[in-house]
Amino acid sequence: MVVSSLSIPIHSYRIPTAAINTPFLNTFITFTSPLTRLLLPTRTTPLFNHSSLSSSRILAYKGSGVERKTDKESSMTIKPAVRIADRKLLVKDRTILTNVAENVIATSGAAAGPVEGVFLGAAFEQDKCSHAVSLGTLRDVRFLACFRFKLWWMAQKMGDKGRDIPLETQFLLVETKEGSHLEADGGVGDENKIFYTVFLPLIEGPFKACLQGNAADELELCLESGDFDTVGSTFTHSVYISSGIDPFATIHDAIKAVKLHLGTFRLRHEKKLPGIVDYFGWCTWDAFYQEVTQEGVEAGLQSLEAGSTPPKFVIIDDGWQSVGSDEHQQQQEEEKQKEIGQPQLLRLTGIKENEKFQKKEDPSVGIKNIVNIAKEKHGLKYVYVWHAITGYWGGVRPGVEEYGSAMQYPKVSKGVLENEPGWKTDAIALQGLGLVNPKNVYKFYNEMHSYLAAAGIDGVKVDVQCILETLGAGLGGRVELTRQYHHALDASVARNFPDNGCIACMSHNLESLYCSKQTGIVRASDDFYPRDPASHTIHIAAVAYNSVFLGEVMLPDWDMFHSLHPAAEYHGSARAISGGPVYVSDAPGKHNFDLLKKLVLPDGSILRARLPGRPTKDCLFSDPARDGVSLLKIWNMNKYTGILGVYNCQGAAWNSVERKNTFHQTNSEAITGYIRGRDVHLIADVAPDSNWNGNVALYSHRSGEIIVLPFNVAMPVSLKVLEHEVYTVTPIKVVAPGFSFAPFGLIDMFNAGGAIEGLKYELKAGAELSDVGNGYGAEGNSVAGERAENLSSEAVTVVSIEAKGCGRFGAYSSTKPRQCRVGSDAVEFEYDTASGLVSFNLLEMPQEDYKVHKIEIEL
Repeated sequence: MVVSSLSIPIHSYRIPTAAINTPFLNTFITFTSPLTRLLLPTRTTPLFNHSSLSSSRILAYKGSGVERKTDKESSMTIKPAVRIADRKLLVKDRTILTNVAENVIATSGAAAGPVEGVFLGAAFEQDKCSHAVSLGTLRDVRFLACFRFKLWWMAQKMGDKGRDIPLETQFLLVETKEGSHLEADGGVGDENKIFYTVFLPLIEGPFKACLQGNAADELELCLESGDFDTVGSTFTHSVYISSGIDPFATIHDAIKAVKLHLGTFRLRHEKKLPGIVDYFGWCTWDAFYQEVTQEGVEAGLQSLEAGSTPPKFVIIDDGWQSVGSDEHQQQQEEEKQKEIGQPQLLRLTGIKENEKFQKKEDPSVGIKNIVNIAKEKHGLKYVYVWHAITGYWGGVRPGVEEYGSAMQYPKVSKGVLENEPGWKTDAIALQGLGLVNPKNVYKFYNEMHSYLAAAGIDGVKVDVQCILETLGAGLGGRVELTRQYHHALDASVARNFPDNGCIACMSHNLESLYCSKQTGIVRASDDFYPRDPASHTIHIAAVAYNSVFLGEVMLPDWDMFHSLHPAAEYHGSARAISGGPVYVSDAPGKHNFDLLKKLVLPDGSILRARLPGRPTKDCLFSDPARDGVSLLKIWNMNKYTGILGVYNCQGAAWNSVERKNTFHQTNSEAITGYIRGRDVHLIADVAPDSNWNGNVALYSHRSGEIIVLPFNVAMPVSLKVLEHEVYTVTPIKVVAPGFSFAPFGLIDMFNAGGAIEGLKYELKAGAELSDVGNGYGAEGNSVAGERAENLSSEAVTVVSIEAKGCGRFGAYSSTKPRQCRVGSDAVEFEYDTASGLVSFNLLEMPQEDYKVHKIEIEL
């Protein structure tokens, strides 16, 4: 199928270290402001001369001794890309915000890296533990916000004015366009008129920032320490703003600048990814929940192995640990449970496994028994176990070991409480949590992890991470407590799990993201809920949009799913596009192996895409869950191809009033959207040569159809709710007049192109060509050049391909190949003249010595 200059005074400040009183530790924690790393290079300029800026403090934490000191004022004439002038925030001289508050402070971002950006903060009259200030009025621009709709998790929200921005927004991307932003997407030239501005709330000292809108369409900056005794009045680096014409590059460069400024985290590509990301896995959670046993674990592994989709890693989720209630409070708690219908909160009572995971013949063997069974009997490479960042949901029972656990009661921030009012009656809030003394938390982690590592455990899924932000009272605040815990966790994982085996979960606050240098994988959204029919479209939209932000810091994990489920293909295809781990939570015996074989090779490996899956550029500001008209398109890259998924996610969304996933009225008919080759944002990076004209060949996974799509030509796609389509997208190589080629890979798998490990075109001389007219069949395939036929005994071109895996290999060819070879053997192949599909079977996995099949296709 063919589809036809400003003078700004520059100031420098010298900021000494500060001390924060922490009663819990009965000592002083030395706090070094991130600003101390920006001494002379930091350029700070108040917006206006006003009384609140005449204070003697630039960062004034009570009792800290931090004083403002102006060294030498110099001036230069500059006109940065992002700046504030006349109480307006300007990006390339386009107004983003108006009526910027007079106490807002702007600081050049030049010291943070090559990106032209600006830091904003504000000066306040009083020392307080929380502040809010208007950054200005936001109207008539489209935005994407990632906000915390729960303490643990972010979701997406789109809008075009300030009041649409939710509480607890942690990432904001704004589009500005010459003329109306509602204009239809035009040609490539129109893209140069669009700028993308990213707002990144930060951590500043012991304060965490976030954004929110108000009824006056103002964008507010909110600052919180989470501790009444940890206060401040003046902030200079609370949000970072930068802009560019490529949204994905702009976001990457901005977060890189934030990394250089904070120095407290690393980017995704700078971290070691654990080996599980390239293999199929199984998690026990939805199969057994907390009733998991080692017999159940073995049954699950046997069941998947029997279907020729062997898991190579397992996550033993919640249910293996030694936990119990507070003994002296058990009767009282049981009475309370009867009164309010609330479950009794359990706490960790020891670092070893419970009796369910002890070998009956020899209990001392412990969890090592199931590890041995998994690895020796079932061939697993990795075994992970679950634990909360505080040990367990209720923490560690006070008095256990020498960890200094003490009861703390969560104090949930105002924004989280408004988004998730259920915290008022939550079991943790009412019954408290046994918090390990931060001085002892490394000892706690190391003793638990070293015990697990000695048993053969390769990594941990560390859950419930955001709870730390609620427990900072008396401990220096939410940021300081989280920092100490994550430093300890990083150190323990590095020492005990050399493959960097750690998955972060329930961790979508900025403290967790910006205080961890080690963890390479982060769960991308709220859970997969197999019994909640409203959740499935919501899940796919949330993981895709959250990955825009999360994917810069860690590799997003789009969560487990069920292979035998009404939405199984919908979820499974998305996992193939995600670029992250692929694992199911099937109960033993309840599998769809036909589906799993689209994801898993016979050796348990997967065809993983190379980047985090993200929405296409033209989907960033549309709402595919609520607007009733938009499809969600998700793109990713392989070595030589792209992958494009299209999903109808309409019909359900998180209900901010009812605080749950709910269906809403939407069009039951199919929605039509449009796809282009350039929807795969980096497709030009895998072009066969510098003269590539932009034409691509698409292979439709569901229909098996091939579409040759010229550059900038759009093809309609129509889908009903919960329907999807996946396309392999390959740049077309015109090897000679009338001879065009584009490999797809293992076309029966969702990410077909992930199989291609090498690709080379060798043009031969001496062939005699015969022009047989434009196009082929009834389709008129003129975009790939005139069709020709090779009449000589010499090949025009030899296409050499290295491919992993086994199954049906497919490619687009404008002419029937002369011969296909796998290794040294010629193989039978099929060629469909109407579509240009050439296909043949790779009957077996490559021999161990080679790892890839050597394929040659002669044209």
